[in-house]
Amino acid sequence: MSTTRAAVRPAAVRRKVESWLAERDGAHAIVLHARPEWGDEPVLTVGDVPVRVVPCPTPIAARAALADRAAPEKLVLLTDLTDMELGDGLLAHVSMQKGRSVDPWDLVTQVFGGQVRLDSTLVRIGRWVADALTDLAPAEGWAPPAGLILTRDHALRHLAGAVLGLDPDELDGAGLLQWSTDAPTQLRFGDLPADWADGISVFLAEVAGPVAVPVLAAVRAGHGVDAIPLGLLAGVLWPRHVEQTVDVELVVARTRLEPRFGGTRLTEAQATAFGEAAEAWIYRALDGDGPVRHDAHRMLRRAEEIASEVDVANRLAASALLPTGFAQRMRAFGAAVQLAVPVTGTAAPTAELIERAQDQLAAVEAHRSADRTRVETARMAVRLLRWLAEPEGPAPATMLDAVHRQIRDDGWVDRARLDVFAGDVDQQVAQAYRLLHAAVDTRRVRHDQEFAELLQDMTAADREPGTLLRVEDVLDRVIRPVLDNGRRVLMLVLDGMGAAAGIEIADSLARSGAWTELTPAGGPRTGVLAALPTVTQVNRCSLLSGRLAVGDRGAELRAFSAHFPGSVLLHKSNLRTPAGLAVDPEVAAAIADPAVPLVAAVINTIDDALDRSEPGTTEWSTATVNGLRHLLAVAQDRVVVLVSDHGHVVDRGSEAVHRASESSENRWRPATGVPGDGELLFRGSRVALAGGQAILPWREELRYGPRKAGYHGGAAPAEAAIPLLLFAAHDEGAVPGWAGAPVSSPEWWREPLRPAAAGTISREAAPPGNKRSARRFTRPPVQDEGLFDLPAPVTAAPPPPMALPSPADPATALVDALLASPVYVDRRDTRAPLADERVAAMVATLIAGNGRATLETLATRAGVPVHRVSGTFTALRRLLQVEGYPVLSLDPDGQTAKLDIALMIEQFGLAPS
Repeated sequence: MSTTRAAVRPAAVRRKVESWLAERDGAHAIVLHARPEWGDEPVLTVGDVPVRVVPCPTPIAARAALADRAAPEKLVLLTDLTDMELGDGLLAHVSMQKGRSVDPWDLVTQVFGGQVRLDSTLVRIGRWVADALTDLAPAEGWAPPAGLILTRDHALRHLAGAVLGLDPDELDGAGLLQWSTDAPTQLRFGDLPADWADGISVFLAEVAGPVAVPVLAAVRAGHGVDAIPLGLLAGVLWPRHVEQTVDVELVVARTRLEPRFGGTRLTEAQATAFGEAAEAWIYRALDGDGPVRHDAHRMLRRAEEIASEVDVANRLAASALLPTGFAQRMRAFGAAVQLAVPVTGTAAPTAELIERAQDQLAAVEAHRSADRTRVETARMAVRLLRWLAEPEGPAPATMLDAVHRQIRDDGWVDRARLDVFAGDVDQQVAQAYRLLHAAVDTRRVRHDQEFAELLQDMTAADREPGTLLRVEDVLDRVIRPVLDNGRRVLMLVLDGMGAAAGIEIADSLARSGAWTELTPAGGPRTGVLAALPTVTQVNRCSLLSGRLAVGDRGAELRAFSAHFPGSVLLHKSNLRTPAGLAVDPEVAAAIADPAVPLVAAVINTIDDALDRSEPGTTEWSTATVNGLRHLLAVAQDRVVVLVSDHGHVVDRGSEAVHRASESSENRWRPATGVPGDGELLFRGSRVALAGGQAILPWREELRYGPRKAGYHGGAAPAEAAIPLLLFAAHDEGAVPGWAGAPVSSPEWWREPLRPAAAGTISREAAPPGNKRSARRFTRPPVQDEGLFDLPAPVTAAPPPPMALPSPADPATALVDALLASPVYVDRRDTRAPLADERVAAMVATLIAGNGRATLETLATRAGVPVHRVSGTFTALRRLLQVEGYPVLSLDPDGQTAKLDIALMIEQFGLAPS
């Protein structure tokens, strides 16, 4: 009696036929026990054999099919009749003289090679997986398992891989997101029977993790191509590393996103995994080639479109990738800066408000879509806030003090405020920068006036300079002693280089790694005072003559040759080269010639920019100062002296004040009338023009002549204080009396401020330990040979005073315990030991900074010349890396050291017993 049988799937029929034909039994027909229904093509081609499928509800239909068979065809008789009902006479004409069942699991073993046994956990999944494995099997069958058991994981992994078009070993979150970018394969998944799609989704959630749920939900809801943008928004709406609070707006936004997941409500774990995977995909894509980067930017734009559609665009600051997030972070930063700027000119920002601005800056810096120029300006803004928080010291007592303040501190302020003056494209941020610039200007105006009044007094009294270097002293007090010591010199006169430009150029030389900066006795940088007015015809001629003089290039050349017979002076025309040559052969030959003790070259790039470009927005370096890099490349065996004839001030735009004058000079005028606001009358022998007396502005915004990009000639310290920079190629002892320079930047430039007691300011600093660790390492005194006649005032300044900790201070105790540790004592390198004082200073600095400090900070605290800090850090890391554990490491930025304090305690046995 016939029984009710399941309908057979076309793929199952094909698999049974393949198996039958492989038997080569010579029969022309096969009976398959199945429901006699067939909706597919009546004739299948299996290999090269045509096979007709005939539904046979009765024996007569089966006999008719056998009788009507065309000679080349094979027959498949689909019937739900039993073999008894078909009869022996009919079965005599079919394969094996009996009907065959269509067992879906038999077909599964067949498509996996036929020599496997089924894992019971696979069978328990249900009939759907057998049908799917049969229907979707490739023509050559599935890859067989490694052993004899067909496991659930092997079968479903290959099935899901085929459906998604992925390698079975790539079924992870990244693979799913990559699949979501391929619309055709998503359509194939959407066309699957619902039970197949459900089963594959469950498996993918197991192997790919929680990210599979939102990705597949988006695909099944028709939003699969938006999976990555939706993941980016999940990172915004389910913020990580943030304490969750009740936020109605956030809950509403999540609800608005649910329809894009077919109504699926994401769990915290699913949303977090989804957001992290989407961000990782974008990071990889942004680092890829052009088309991939284009896809990444398209995804970012789409995420912002969806954010607007669900009304959450105002929360995108939580994203470190979306461009709108960067704009919002910049606005939050601008608001923090505006809040921190003191209301009155004499007030200082509080540490709490500066810390808030620093935190907002960190968020800006962390954004992947950040505009690097805007970020650098933001860094400068925070530095200026920290400078404003520094207590105002007394006014400089001498001209030397005033020059050093400009070179060592205010020049860094000038460097930062030029960026802030250039501003930001966002009007809210720009407003904060305007307020900050005004606050900085208020203090700088006081400094500029103090400088100018000292200069006026010194000039009128015609006072001897003492230890102060004047522009006319450089040849005799700096260059000649180096030559007398047997070293050849390349003196580069960078016309117009002030303190700010000098800082940038010195930094670029230090970054090259080819040059070591030298300073008097290894202390802070020193500077040179220009003659008045601070114009080229006075100061460059005085510099190259070795005395106060006024003249053009011819006068400079004659005076220089008379001062240093046999030396070479090169002007702009000498430095121009034909095609293919970076350095003129005659110039290169002069520099290489041992018989030429001094080669001087005048480079006009900065001064030329005052007329034709924007010196305030140019970052001066060996790359932007024409010819500088090439001249340095051929001067490795010379001591290089970088100096200028004067500095410059930049045009203040709408803030500039034009004052009428009978002269066409930009920054000085004849001494007629009474000096106005921001001007002083200068008289004396160092006023080289206008008969020895002239009116010079000390306020930077004043000008008399036509508008330009920048000016010089006045008495502002930015014009009159000239940086003096000495470099030698990897030779710290090249110049007796000079040594490797310490970190040149002031503390406020590189160190964050943190709140201390109420109403006070504290800077993260290493607390001193016991007597051994409390002593700041000091350089052994250098024998002063009087080479430059530069005395004590230019030696290294002590670090800012720090409050002594109590004996119970935990950082002090930890440093003491480290130095007394048997493990530490055993690991000290006896061949090239790192002094305990330096170890204590650096470790204490890192502990005070919660395990982090810049290399420059470590160098400052330990009294290490800046060019040696990398080697000192390496030695410290080697000392602390017990058994290779990363107790001390370096951030990817190459500038920030990280100390794992807990690991150090464990490795050195410092925990209390």
